[in-house]
Amino acid sequence: MHLFESVPLRGLTARNRIVVSPMCQYSSQDGFANDWHLVHLGSFALGGAGIVVSEAAAVEPRGRISPHDLGIWKDEHIEPLARVTGFIREQGSIPAIQLAHAGRKASMRRSWDGGGIAPAEEGGWQPIAPSGIPFADDYLTPTALDEAGIRQVIDEFVAAAQRSLAAGFQIIEIHAAHGYLLHEFLSPLSNHRHDRYGAAPNPTESFDNRTRLLRELVKETRLALPDGVPLFVRISATDWAPGGWDLPQSIQLATHLKELGVDLVDCSSGGLVPGVQLPLGPGYQTAFAAQIRAQAGIPTGAVGMITSAAQADHLVRTEQADFVFLGRELLRDPHWPLRAAHELGQAGSWPIQYQRAKL
Repeated sequence: MHLFESVPLRGLTARNRIVVSPMCQYSSQDGFANDWHLVHLGSFALGGAGIVVSEAAAVEPRGRISPHDLGIWKDEHIEPLARVTGFIREQGSIPAIQLAHAGRKASMRRSWDGGGIAPAEEGGWQPIAPSGIPFADDYLTPTALDEAGIRQVIDEFVAAAQRSLAAGFQIIEIHAAHGYLLHEFLSPLSNHRHDRYGAAPNPTESFDNRTRLLRELVKETRLALPDGVPLFVRISATDWAPGGWDLPQSIQLATHLKELGVDLVDCSSGGLVPGVQLPLGPGYQTAFAAQIRAQAGIPTGAVGMITSAAQADHLVRTEQADFVFLGRELLRDPHWPLRAAHELGQAGSWPIQYQRAKL
């Protein structure tokens, strides 16, 4: 197993084990993709990545982080996205989409607009969450969902997955990480409910309840997808905070996800509460991918400060992860996979128009 080995994924074959990690661009109007998304995501396909994952696409308007997030909550979003996925496929990459709901971290301004809460006059709205607990003092206090609202969230994710297929996406990823809605249900730090979706005195029952929404959502999404379409789930393997979601719970959850037909767990961390100290460094999250892979028996993706070809290849060759998800490094160099292939003595997927630059 190595970085440039082709990989079967249900009805697909990824040309290598390099995945473009979803990265929010905050460049949409009313959720619509535009030329920015075509060029941004298309450049990664030209650069040789095996799988190109779009930024988080909101499954409903309240599920956006900012008023400028990408969306997939209405049929009108399909056509502009199909232009993007068509180009990605033409270059030999697999287009994937991350379906998301921001929960209590919603209705915020873009950083380059000054940050802070987006007021109603700028398109802001009232966020929702498992419990009425704000992310931080400078965030809105969310409205706690009732069970009818939870049912609506599940339906919205399933409908978004179906629209994603119509738009030409070939892999679906469900975003259950980084302190957004599904992660908020998982962690006892943000989930203070006392119903079948929340906390309970018995630890086993509490875990079952807190993971219920994600498990139900995954089950229904898997049933709505053709057998040949892979389903990924991104999780935060730990909250990095006492009393929060942690690696043992992530391993237990991953075991359930495998049984429900999930093909890969994308292993990130953090994002649920502010002010935590992360042990930042090269590959600081890869141990999560390795342990979940080994103990839950499910393929994993490693992400976080993976920058060199040798580092990425080592992660795969030592079976710490099945795929390497790259973010900032691909922003610095969208053609990183071509350079990495050269460094590792492998055949990269060069566009025919770029062959004159191949060494």
